[in-house]
Amino acid sequence: MTSSFHPRVGGVEEHTARVAAELSRRGHRVEVWAVDRGDGLLTATVDGVPARYLPCPQPARSVGGVLRFLRAAPGAVLAWWKAYRRLRPEILHVQCFGPNGVYSLALHRLTRTPLVVSSHGETFADDHHVFDRSRLQRGALHSALEQADAVTGCSRLVTDHLRSGFGFERSLIVPNGVVLDEPADPGWPAPGGPTFVAVGRLEHTKGFDLLLEAFATEGLPGRAWLLIGGDGAEATALRDRARALGIADRVAFPGRLSRGQVVAAMASAAAVVVPSRTEAFGITTLEGWRSGRPVIATNHGGPAEIIRDGRDGFLVDPLDLPALARAMAGVLDDPAEAERVGRAGRERVGDFTWGKVADLYEDIYRRVLAST
Repeated sequence: MTSSFHPRVGGVEEHTARVAAELSRRGHRVEVWAVDRGDGLLTATVDGVPARYLPCPQPARSVGGVLRFLRAAPGAVLAWWKAYRRLRPEILHVQCFGPNGVYSLALHRLTRTPLVVSSHGETFADDHHVFDRSRLQRGALHSALEQADAVTGCSRLVTDHLRSGFGFERSLIVPNGVVLDEPADPGWPAPGGPTFVAVGRLEHTKGFDLLLEAFATEGLPGRAWLLIGGDGAEATALRDRARALGIADRVAFPGRLSRGQVVAAMASAAAVVVPSRTEAFGITTLEGWRSGRPVIATNHGGPAEIIRDGRDGFLVDPLDLPALARAMAGVLDDPAEAERVGRAGRERVGDFTWGKVADLYEDIYRRVLAST
């Protein structure tokens, strides 16, 4: 049960799809139940795994919102119950707790099916601050953590926040992964010179505005280009900021990139930059490692738990704009060092495959089923 899924893209969508496909290949019967976010889908098949898009209405504070919820709730409950009756799952696994978690918790209570909850930083990295604003979501997560048969987080930062913010002490770390041999898009144009590449949701927490500010200094626009791939709420503001900084002619915003385009863009990058204000894990870090190019990543969160600064990547505080700019300039100034760090990252990325992630989940499932 995931808070978001295909055709939307992001870390939890990637994690869910890759793990589901890997478990399915191993002979498990797997379905993905995703929150219906109005994309017009009832069912889909993603990498051979069936997906169902289920309504998850939530009560609102206004009278109209409560009435809409009361009208929608019976149909939503019925849809979840039918999905459960079709599959008869042995495990309910919540990926990124949101409205999906509320309904999954209800199913767990009703059927006593073992529940696993996996957090991906939604408790602190959500731009809408849902867990600060919604008593229902916060209370449901508290209950789910206490009643779950196992709880995981994608990094120590995430498990620490479950402890400090929700008082939960027993979570395990299951990281993200990457496909090591993902093919590049052969049609991706070769860059006209050194290009820094950053990819992700164009949201405030991802820090692309900080990247623009840093890129505008240290003479970088005269020496390199910047490519920021992705879409999101900050897209227009970022383009406006690039124009205001006088660097619009050196910055490309190609929109959402396909998987093959991400591979191709990173393979030809001077460096891959992850400038997030906070990052629960950062699959982009692994994608940068896979490319063999140096990774310049935020020291706020997940990347700092896996990157060894100066050895297989560069860690920097993105709020320190001069430091971020110096790290980028350093890659241009010392290409031999950049190549060495990029090779070291390529060697490390083999520790983070989706197969290894699935191994960890399988071990959790076995222990959960053995104890019930």
